[in-house]
Amino acid sequence: MRSIKGLTRALNDSGRFKYKSPESVVDYLVVGGGIVGLAIAQRLCQKFPSKSTYLLERHAHVGEEISSRNSEVIHSGLYYPPDSLKTSLCLRGRNLMYERCRSNNIPFKQTGKLVVAREDQCAYIEGLYTKSLKLRWPAHSPEDAQKELVLPTKLLSREETREMEPDLSPDIVASLWCPQTGILDSHSFMESLEKDIMESEGGEIVYATNVVRIDPYQKSTSSVQGVPDVGAVDHGWVVQANSEGEEPYAVLARNLINSSGLSSTLVLNAVLPQEKRIPTYYARGSYASYHGPGVSSVKHLIYPCPHTGPNAHAFESLGTHLTLDLQGKIRFGPDIEWIDPPASDIKDNEEDSEIWTKLLVPDELRLHDMHQAVRNYLPGVTFDSLQPDYVGIRPKLIPPGRGFQDFSIRSHYPDVDAERKRRGAMVSLLGIESPGLTSSLAIAEMVVEDMLRLEA
Repeated sequence: MRSIKGLTRALNDSGRFKYKSPESVVDYLVVGGGIVGLAIAQRLCQKFPSKSTYLLERHAHVGEEISSRNSEVIHSGLYYPPDSLKTSLCLRGRNLMYERCRSNNIPFKQTGKLVVAREDQCAYIEGLYTKSLKLRWPAHSPEDAQKELVLPTKLLSREETREMEPDLSPDIVASLWCPQTGILDSHSFMESLEKDIMESEGGEIVYATNVVRIDPYQKSTSSVQGVPDVGAVDHGWVVQANSEGEEPYAVLARNLINSSGLSSTLVLNAVLPQEKRIPTYYARGSYASYHGPGVSSVKHLIYPCPHTGPNAHAFESLGTHLTLDLQGKIRFGPDIEWIDPPASDIKDNEEDSEIWTKLLVPDELRLHDMHQAVRNYLPGVTFDSLQPDYVGIRPKLIPPGRGFQDFSIRSHYPDVDAERKRRGAMVSLLGIESPGLTSSLAIAEMVVEDMLRLEA
């Protein structure tokens, strides 16, 4: 396995942007308008309606990066270690997502999923089944729900599996049925969160705006004459942001939430010493649409068993699986392709978003390997009927071959006194890849109810 470089850059490494005194104050500043940032901002507006909550998004629209380049699957919470954030937040987020879809008329469908296995893979799905029976209900779950299994599953025989999906290969001898899995219109989901923020008393979304510098707030040196509310703040973060072609402005955030996805470590690294900077590794995932034979009977999501060799739990990728959209159209993916950040092209980190955009062009060369992977469980799928669809980038905190990496949600404070008082937190969400979409509302619940509750 080749060595993959990690990106350890930080905002304003070039020193281009100098410190500026804050011109205004906001109670909660969320950086990043992906689905997690939207969910956190929406919950803050709901929890603290009299407080100000601003969300800064560097694109002209929300959700243009990781959030719009995924499978749109509501995951059941099956694959990860039982005591991990990925498991607990996915389980809780799954139920919150279904509730929101129903209450806000967001298109969704609880399709269910089959994890299909050849003879040599049966132990893998049997292990998943055993684990599913032992999972505990996560924090904040309603008491009445806890009378039932949090993740019901069922092992199916060859005959039962083929009765559900007749197009499967004869080599598939068993499967694990996961009825809690589903699909949704992620864009409608994000639009509903966006609408809630914009219609709230204290919420605002600022589009096409880049965060370019972050500094701990020092009250003794940063109080500004003529801006009395700044002088009244004891702890926080001075955040500089700008729109294209404009001079940056500075705002004092009493609390800062770094939910900037592909750039989350760049934002956090800006306030860490050089030796403690956190590297991020990146993996491309390609998707292919399919219009052809061999899938005429498909009605559910179909996942192969992931690679069960040295990477025994397949934490890097769940394999090239079949998903449906709400119109019944089929696509396969994602695959996984580790990539080095094109650091030699970076003149300044304000241009990072443009660099990643160049890597989002679908590559027909990926189709051959995807086809071979799919034929292991759907032999009737033809290569000529596959078409490149779209590409996403996944931020990872460890390089390939290192096993499991959980979501990382960290709090930092501007100084020792602020940390002691638990005031002025900067909450950073790192490595939020799959199942980040499913977990988004639960992540927001955790950040707001458990991490920021003392800040209000």
